Amino acid sequence: MVLVAIAMVAIIAIAALSIDVITLYLAREEAQRSADTAALAAARVISVSGMTGDPSNSAFSWQAICGPGGAATQAANAVATQSAVGGTVANAVTVLYSAAGQAGQTDCSTGLPAAFGVNPMVTVKITRTSLPTFFSRIWGNTGNTVNASATAEAFNPSNSGNVGNVVTGTITPVQPSCVKPWVVPNMDPLPQGGTGYCTGAACQPFVSTADGSITHSGISTGGFGLTGVIGETFWLAPGCSRRFPQNCTLHANGTIQPQANYTAGITYLKGPPNLLYVPGQVGVNPVVAVPSCAQGAYQQSIGGCDSPINYQCGVQNANIVDLSTENPGASGDTTNGTLCLTNQADVAVTGEPTGQDYFNPFAAPTPPIPFQILSGTRNALGASFAGTPISTSTSIVSLPIYDNGTTSNPIKIASGGTTPVTFVGFLQVFINAVDGNGNVYVTVLNVAGCGNGNGAPVGSNPVTGTSPVPIRLITPQ
Repeated sequence: MVLVAIAMVAIIAIAALSIDVITLYLAREEAQRSADTAALAAARVISVSGMTGDPSNSAFSWQAICGPGGAATQAANAVATQSAVGGTVANAVTVLYSAAGQAGQTDCSTGLPAAFGVNPMVTVKITRTSLPTFFSRIWGNTGNTVNASATAEAFNPSNSGNVGNVVTGTITPVQPSCVKPWVVPNMDPLPQGGTGYCTGAACQPFVSTADGSITHSGISTGGFGLTGVIGETFWLAPGCSRRFPQNCTLHANGTIQPQANYTAGITYLKGPPNLLYVPGQVGVNPVVAVPSCAQGAYQQSIGGCDSPINYQCGVQNANIVDLSTENPGASGDTTNGTLCLTNQADVAVTGEPTGQDYFNPFAAPTPPIPFQILSGTRNALGASFAGTPISTSTSIVSLPIYDNGTTSNPIKIASGGTTPVTFVGFLQVFINAVDGNGNVYVTVLNVAGCGNGNGAPVGSNPVTGTSPVPIRLITPQ
C-alpha cells in the first residue's frame, strides 16, 4: 500500500503532464486560430471598404471603418467570440491598428502615420483565463491563462516603392486571382469635382503610370466622384470588338482604343457615365469553381475564376486582349456570365435587386461608407438569409486596367483581334446589375496601381489573393 501510494504521486504527475499540459497547448492553438481568423476578418472589411483608396482620410470615413466601434473592429470581435477556446469563448479581445514599427491603437482615425492608410495593419489579441485543470489540482493549480496575437495586413501595391509598410524602391508584385476578363482603359469616366462627364484627354487616369499611385484618391458617397474615385458608379459598356469597332476611338493608322462616356447614339449602350471595356484573352483551362449556368470559356471566366497567369501587373505587354473572344450582343456572353455570377434573376434593371446581393440601403448610386452588402434572395446562403449583412460576395470583382496612354501599340481589330497590352493596375468594383446588352452597372470599391520603381525583383514572390488589395497574415518587425 505504501508503494502504491508513492506510485500514485508519479502516476498523477504523469497524467497532469500528459493531459493538463496538452489541454493547455490545445487551448493555445485554438486561441491562435481565433486570433488569426479575427485579424483576417478585420483586414477583409478594410480591403473592401475602399479605405486604402483614401490613404489621407480625406473623406473622414476611417472612424466608421476601423474606429473603436467601426465595421472592421466589429467583424474581428464577432469572429473571435464565435471561436471556442478551451470549451468557451475568450475572456478578452483587443483590436489594435498600426503601421510597421508603430504601437497599435484602438482608434485608427487619429495619430497613425501615412503608411497606415496605404497598407493598414490590424492586430487581434485574445486572452482566455481560468482554463480548467484536472490532475494538476493536487498542487493547488485551479486554472491557467493562454494568450494569442495575430496581425493581418491589407496590402495595396499602389506606389509601393515610396510608401507603405515596406519601402523597397521596386514594385512589390501583386497577382489577384478570379480577375474578370473585362479590360478597362486607364481612364476615370467621372472628372474630379464631379461636374459633368469627361471625354478623351480630359479624363484623368485611375492610376499614375509614373509612380503607380491612385490619381484621384478619396471616397465619394454620391457616386459622382465628388471627393474621390472610391464610390463612383458608372456603366461598363461593351466596346472595341470586331463586331462593334465603331465603339472605339479610331486612330489614323486604323487601330483603336477604348474610351470613356461614349454616346454616338448606339441604342444598346448605357451611359454616360460609362467606360468601354475590351474582352481579355481567357486561359486555355480558364477555370475553377465554375457554376453550371456558365457556358463556354468566356462565360466561365466570368462565372468562375480565370487563370491568373493571364493577368500580370506591371509587366510590359505581358497580357493579351482578344476582340474575337466575346459575343457582346443582346443576351451575349457578358450578360449570361454576369447573371450566372451574381445570381441576378432577370435583365430588366428596374432599379431593385432581383436576387443578387445589394448595398444597404439599396439607394445606388449612393451607398453609405463603409459599404455594407446584404445577401440577395438567390444567394447561395439561401433565401432565408436574404437581407443579412455579408462580408464577401460574388458581386465583388476585380478588373485589369491597361495602359491606353500609348499610341505605339494600340488595340488592333485585324489579325484576329489579339493585341499585347500592359496592365498598370486593377479596379475592384461591386456589380449592381447587368442588362441584356452586356452593360454592367458597377460601383468602385477600390483601386490598386501596380507599383513603381525598377520592376519586380527577379524571383520575387507576388502577393496573391482574390482581391487586388489582398489580405495576409504577417509578422510585424
